[in-house]
Parts: sequence; structure tokens; C-alpha cells
Amino acid sequence: MNVLIINGHPDEESFNSALSESYYQGAKLSNTQVEVINLRDLKFNPSLQFGYRKRTELEPDLKVAVEQIKNTDHLVWVFPIWWGGMPAILKGFIDRTFLPGITFEIKEGKFQPKKLLKRKTARLIITSDSPRWYYRVFINRPVINQFKKAILGFCGVKPTKVTYISVIKHSNIKQREAWLQKVFLLGKKLL
Repeated sequence: MNVLIINGHPDEESFNSALSESYYQGAKLSNTQVEVINLRDLKFNPSLQFGYRKRTELEPDLKVAVEQIKNTDHLVWVFPIWWGGMPAILKGFIDRTFLPGITFEIKEGKFQPKKLLKRKTARLIITSDSPRWYYRVFINRPVINQFKKAILGFCGVKPTKVTYISVIKHSNIKQREAWLQKVFLLGKKLL
């Protein structure tokens, strides 16, 4: 099994980076190929400049990332929830890489596309300053729904499992160590 971890937090010193590293260390113990993309390190324009009217040429870093996505079996997305959604750099990465001919193909006269990422699975590791119940009941889990249905599901990735870690801003060292251990074990078991 090949695993690709995509860290969508722009800050190298974030808790998301520690979570990404923890999953990586666990997955390495399972004798699998594990790669990490830290979006903060990529050089690319996050804007889909022409929408879908005209293809924007992919930068070299995005070409490599597209090949990594195509060649993986399990995608692990690590990112914070900001304003109910994902960080801009992560949204830009998805806009620029999840494109027709890469992750899906439009079929003439069909409502649903041809899903080019079938037989892949995913895990979302999300951090938040809102409690899980609040994000579910009052905000209706927009970024989770977007990932599971409108992004990954649209392209054939399933199942997508979710690990929701909160409340980050008031957490202490003991809580953070427990979360890191939990994510380490997810990596070790390749969940």
C-alpha cells in the first residue's frame, strides 16, 4: 500500500505539522511506502485563473503532486478548520490539481463524471477550535461534507474516514500528546 500525507497548514510550526509527522512515523512502521506533501513548501499559484474554460499550465511542484496522488492508495489530509472551511492554500491546491482528465472525466450526456481515483481511500485529520458537537449541529460540517462528497467522492475516493481533533486553542500538553499518539496509531494501522 502507498500512503500520501497532505499537510494543508501553511505554518511549519503548527500542531498540524506535528500530527502529520506523527501519522508518518506510525505508517513507516507498517512497511509501506509513505510520502508527505507539505503544501507550504510548494511553489504554485493557488488561483484557478481561467476556471474550467481553459487549462492553466501546472507548475512543476503540482505535476509531481498529481503523480503522487495518482500513484497512492490512501490519501491522508491534515488541516485546520478556519471559518468552517479549509485554509486557502489547501483549497487552491485542490482547485489546481483536482481537474478534468486528472481526477475525473466529464462524460458527454451524463450527470456523473468518470471517477479516476477509484480504489483509493482517505482519512481526514482535522483540527478545530470548535467542539465537535458545535461543528456538527450548528455549522453542519461543511468542510467534511465538501471533502467526502464534493471532492473525494466526486472523484471516486471512498471511504473517507474523519478524525476530528478539538478544542485546540485551550488544549494542554497532555491532551496534545494523546492526540499525537492517536494519530500515530492510525498511521501504524494504516487507517
